[in-house]
This record gives sequence, C-alpha cells and structure tokens, in this order.
Amino acid sequence: MDFEQVRTFLSVAANGSFLEAAKRLHVTQSTVSARIQNLEDYLGTRLFVRNRAGASLTPTGKRFLRHAKSLLLTLEQARHDVGLPGRFRASITVGARIALWEGFLPQWVGHMRETAPDISIRSEISFEEDLMRRLVEGTLDIGLMYTPQHSPGLEVEHLFDERLVLLTTNPEQAWPGPDYIYVNWGPAFYAQHRDNFPDLERPAQTVNIGWLGIQLILCNGGSCFVPIRMAEAFIDSQRLFVVPDSPEFKLPAYMVYPRESEAEVVSQALAGLRLFAENERQKYTEDAG
Repeated sequence: MDFEQVRTFLSVAANGSFLEAAKRLHVTQSTVSARIQNLEDYLGTRLFVRNRAGASLTPTGKRFLRHAKSLLLTLEQARHDVGLPGRFRASITVGARIALWEGFLPQWVGHMRETAPDISIRSEISFEEDLMRRLVEGTLDIGLMYTPQHSPGLEVEHLFDERLVLLTTNPEQAWPGPDYIYVNWGPAFYAQHRDNFPDLERPAQTVNIGWLGIQLILCNGGSCFVPIRMAEAFIDSQRLFVVPDSPEFKLPAYMVYPRESEAEVVSQALAGLRLFAENERQKYTEDAG
C-alpha cells in the first residue's frame, strides 16, 4: 500500500465516483481503478460497490475510511511540519466561505497569533463541496460553512446565525428594482426568500458569493442580501443603505472538524472559534433588542 492509493481511496469516497475522483486527481479513470484494485488486494477485501450511480463504500470500506484519513493526515502534517521553521511546534489548516473571512475569522486568526504564536496557520477560501471533500480526505483541519453535509467521522457544530440584510445603493428607489441581485446563500436562504417574496420574478442577476454582489452594486447600482458584518463599513460610509422595511434573514454558520482528532492545536483552535462565535451571538442579540 502507498499513499497515492490512500489518497485515491479518499477521493472516490468523497466524490462517490471513480470518474469524478480521476478528474480531481488529474489522472485517468483506469489509474484510479488500478489503485483501488491494488489497495483492495493489499487489504484482502472490497472497499467499494460499483454501479451506474457511481461508487459507494462497503461496510469494510467505511471501517477503513477512518484509518485512511488518519494515514493521509499524518503524511500531510509530517510534510508540512518538516518544512516549518523551528519556532513553530505545530500547524493547522482552516478553510471557509469568503463571507466568514470578513471580520469573524481574521479576528480569530489574530487571537491565535497572540495566544499561540508557535502555531503556523494556513488560511483558505472555498465552497462547501471542496471544504467537505478535503475534510473527508484529511487535508483540512477545520472547515467553516453554511450548508455542511454530515459524513462519518466528522462533527458538525453550529456557531452562530448570520444576519442577512438587504442593501441598496439608492434608498429612494422602490424595491424590488430591475437591478436586484440574488445572492445564492444556499437552501435555507432560498426558502426564506421565497416565503417573503413569493411573487418576485427571477432576478436578472445571480451570484454565488456576497462579496461579488457588493462589488456589482457598488459599480453599477442595485441591491442584494449580505451579512450585516460585511455591510457595516459600507453603511457607515453611506455608500450602501438598508432597504427601508425590508426583512432580515438568518443564515446558520457551522464549523466542521474530525470527531476523533487528538491534535492539541485543533482543540485550541476550536475553543477560540467558539469564543468568537459567542461574541457574534451576543452582538446579534443586542442589535435585535
């Protein structure tokens, strides 16, 4: 058994498909099949059930999954730690949606640098699909997102609820206007949006991140929903305004991490995230009051 076989196994498990795993790993599908076959021969058991829908883990495959993640995580940590300067005792990789890097996570990083200056932090931006895949593969220590998936061996913990507010460049213009931009914040937002605006026609513009929505309306005028945390600076400078009498929506934010992680650095990072999440919850309660 080699680590490319383990990496390939985790990719197939995360994507549910030999073909998709091949695309992710930038190899041919036959290479993926050969690696899995060699791994199954080494372990003496079948790891996947193959069918037209893709590939699903067998019971023994599910048992091997936890060990595979540990093996790969150990390798990745070893590779990174070997290259760390001597002043660092450990490293951690954290990935999140871009909106959570507005205020919340930078403050947490600052806290970690002050309380644990001997820990190297790798910060990344990504979407739920990639964050969950890397958590399953073991190449990400903590992922923060809005629509997590449940996966064996991973803990999903609610942090706080975002306050989504409707911003506009022109508070005098009647809403909705032709320049409204729908930001796809996921299924929970879609349901709230549909219930509040059942007769609203499909907007001419749709984006997948709030930052992009803000950039478009700042340049061209218009309106969109974004977290109040992202909006405050623009509201204070009167570049953007909250649409009068518009509803606010809640968008739960979660952190996802390995359930059985024994790394002290992960526990320290999680404690810090919980601390700043409590601050966010208190701010929301005070603003609502």
